[in-house]
Amino acid sequence: MERGNFVDQIRIFCRSGKGGAGSAHFERNKMDAMAGPDGGNGGRGGHIILRGNSQLWTLLHMRYYKTVLAKDGEPGRKNNSTGHDGADIIIEVPLGTVARDEETGEQEIEILEEGQEVIWIKGGRGGLGNTNFASATNQAPEYAQPGEMGSEGWKQLELKILADVGLVGFPNAGKSTLLSVVSAAKPKIANYAFTTLTPQLGIVSYRDNKSFCMADLPGIIEGAAEGKGLGHRFLRHIERNSVLLFLIPADSNDLAKEYAILYNELKEYNEELLHKRMILAVSKSEMLDDELKEEIAKTLPTDIPHVFISSMANQGIVELKDMLWAALTAPTE
Repeated sequence: MERGNFVDQIRIFCRSGKGGAGSAHFERNKMDAMAGPDGGNGGRGGHIILRGNSQLWTLLHMRYYKTVLAKDGEPGRKNNSTGHDGADIIIEVPLGTVARDEETGEQEIEILEEGQEVIWIKGGRGGLGNTNFASATNQAPEYAQPGEMGSEGWKQLELKILADVGLVGFPNAGKSTLLSVVSAAKPKIANYAFTTLTPQLGIVSYRDNKSFCMADLPGIIEGAAEGKGLGHRFLRHIERNSVLLFLIPADSNDLAKEYAILYNELKEYNEELLHKRMILAVSKSEMLDDELKEEIAKTLPTDIPHVFISSMANQGIVELKDMLWAALTAPTE
C-alpha cells in the first residue's frame, strides 16, 4: 500500500557477498626456498542484516532501493593472513516488519523489537587456504578452496503496524474523528467513504501518565477478506493489534448486521483474529436519549462489551478509555 509517504510493502533484489578464495601460497625465505604452505583463508562475504528501528513508521526509505548487493570477501594472503570479510549491509526497518522470499512466499524474518538485528541473507563462507590441507603425507598442498557463493533472489518486505488498539469499521464510521479526539494525531477527516487510505497512529493518554497506541486503519468493506477494496493490505495490519475496537455509527440501518459483517471478514481472513479482545463502540450517538440507547443495546451481540460514544460531543470517551485499558492489561488466559 503506497499513499503519499506511507509505504507498507516493497520488493527488492538482494545478493549477499561471495566468500573470498583461500590462498595456495608457500613461504619462501633465505634459509628455505620452500618452507611450507602459508596460504590464509578467504574472508566471509557480506551479510544482509535487518535491524529494528522504533523511529521508523513506514518503508518509505526503501522505496528507491531496487537492489541490495553486499560486498565480497577478500582472498586469503600469505603468512596465514585471512582476507577481510565483505562489509555487511544493515537495513533499518520499522517494528512489525516481515521479510519474505518472493518465489516461495515463505516468511523468513520478523522484526518486533528496537535494535533487534537478524542476519537475513548470509554471505558466502571464505575458502580455506592451503595451510589447512597440510598433513604428514601431504606436506606441500598446492590447492586451496574457492570462496562460497552468496545467496541472491527477489525478496519482499511488508509492514504490519504495531499498535495496542486497532479501529475496525466500515468507511465513514467515525474512526478518524475518534482518533483525533483521544490523541494528538491529525488524520484526514471528511464525510465520505475511504477518507482514510493509509493507517494513522496516535498515542492515547490515560490516567497516571499511562498511555497506549491506537491505529486508525482503512475501513473494511464486505468482501475485504477476498481482496476487495483495500482487502488484505488492510486486514494484515489488524494482526498486530492486541485489542480490536469495532466502531459502528448510531445512524446505521442495522447495527447488529454491520457488526456481523465486520466479524465475518476477520474470520474469513484469519480465524486467529477472533481470539483477540474486542469492544464495540456505537459512535455518533450524541442524538440518542437513554431510552433509545436501551432499545439499541438489546439488538447488540451479548458476547462483546459495548459503549455509546460521541467524539463530537466528547461523550463516553472516558468510559471507552477505561474499557480499552482494562482489556489491554487483563491477564491472558
